[in-house]
Amino acid sequence: MNLESLRVFCKSLPHVTEDVKWGDHLCFLIGEKMFCITSLNPVAPYVMTFKVTENDFDELVEREGIVQAAYCAKRQWVSVEKFHNMRDPEIREYLTKSYELIKAKLTRKKLAELELGKSNKKMSATAKKSKKI
Repeated sequence: MNLESLRVFCKSLPHVTEDVKWGDHLCFLIGEKMFCITSLNPVAPYVMTFKVTENDFDELVEREGIVQAAYCAKRQWVSVEKFHNMRDPEIREYLTKSYELIKAKLTRKKLAELELGKSNKKMSATAKKSKKI
């Protein structure tokens, strides 16, 4: 995996947005809450940071090239030094879990807003088609 394939995968998840924070960190969000952070700086010490369960945290930090993320909740986020420290399917699995962990903490109102936004886009496209006819 590389930065572009990571970006394509994260953006393929429902309702994901991206934002650049702190000058050079590309962040992927669901409901305005981050679930993955990656650096746009090619010499950054870590290529990605994401949320994990406590059990996954314990397992991952035992591996070379994966550490507890700085400035994030203790035992809940990990940082990966290089993409090759994890296989691509494994990266996708952990990023999906991270997405689901963050999504599960969203309020019902925020989840409804996300779904409504999706419905409005579909209705807009339908409305445009009907105007053409």
